[in-house]
Amino acid sequence: MLVRFVQLTIQPEKTEEFISVFKHSKPTIEGFEGCHEVELLQQNNDSRVFFTRSIWTDEAALNNYRHSDFFEATWRKTKTLFDAPAKAWSLTHKH
Repeated sequence: MLVRFVQLTIQPEKTEEFISVFKHSKPTIEGFEGCHEVELLQQNNDSRVFFTRSIWTDEAALNNYRHSDFFEATWRKTKTLFDAPAKAWSLTHKH
């Protein structure tokens, strides 16, 4: 399993819009083959900072999503809400 974390810093006045975009996108993301779960977390001491955590069967499944028209459209919309560049990490789940 591949666990993907993405840190997103959102403009303070755009956080509610970002949460709405995520809520509307989540079912489609989870519908991609190889996606097991997606969740949104918000940092406690800085409400502009969010993390998405998604679980994928493997890197190929994640890349299939990342190269989709849906991702391109959603990412284009989301980037307009940023207050800082996004950061991402892919980790392998170890038992």
